[in-house]
Amino acid sequence: MKMTSFKMKKRLDELFKHDDWSTSFNREKDTYRIEWKDTKQGVTINIPNVISKHEQRGEKALDELVFHVSESLKIMHEEHELEGKEKHIFPVIRATSFPKKSKAGIPLAYTEHTAETNVYYALDLGTAYQLIDENMLKEQGWTIDRLKEISMFNVRSLSVEPRKDTVADNDFYFIATQDGYDASRILNEAFLEEMKANAVGEVLVAVPHQDVLIIADIKNETGYDIIAQMTMKFFAEGRVPITSLPFVYEDKKFEPVFILAQNRPVDKKGEKE
Repeated sequence: MKMTSFKMKKRLDELFKHDDWSTSFNREKDTYRIEWKDTKQGVTINIPNVISKHEQRGEKALDELVFHVSESLKIMHEEHELEGKEKHIFPVIRATSFPKKSKAGIPLAYTEHTAETNVYYALDLGTAYQLIDENMLKEQGWTIDRLKEISMFNVRSLSVEPRKDTVADNDFYFIATQDGYDASRILNEAFLEEMKANAVGEVLVAVPHQDVLIIADIKNETGYDIIAQMTMKFFAEGRVPITSLPFVYEDKKFEPVFILAQNRPVDKKGEKE
């Protein structure tokens, strides 16, 4: 018998019982929220998603939920300094629709990247990370340029050992280490230039979600269809989706493209290239 939202709410009440937290259930939106009593900062959970995961994986799904939510709440309630933690600052790629402010209303530190993506900056805390906001920069006396420089240096230190698949004579390279910064490797210009130098055809790059970077060496028209379908599938399945559009990588720049069934890339005006 399928668990109802009300029964799951009761279960979550037990799991998130804490002297310093308050919980609430929004019946209309079918969501459950846990927040700190003093700051009102918190996490909102989609109950149907929790029920679905519980049906698939049982108690393990709830154990993981409690761990991730507790970690998130803990991070929210800590004071974090950037000075002395330079090695733990990394860039993260997000869609341009991603919020520009934290839930507390503080502007987040970010820079523009492509027509589809922006670069935010994160302080890695081990089991999770915290997005850096403008208040943190002011407190440390840092500029956005310094933040960018440090994070770009660190992203270049991450391993880049892609897995290769060849489909219809087109080569596809995947980086999916699950370290939280797979998509961020699109910012490793030296790596992309190396891939470009070794490519036979046109190089397309995709960041459909946070946990994967796809680089494609497209050698024939079938390759365009494959990368389009692949990117859409990854985008739909990603935990933190970014963009379903691949990019043409040329002259160290990224140009997002729509790809139609005719196998040819089409620019945003709908004209075949």
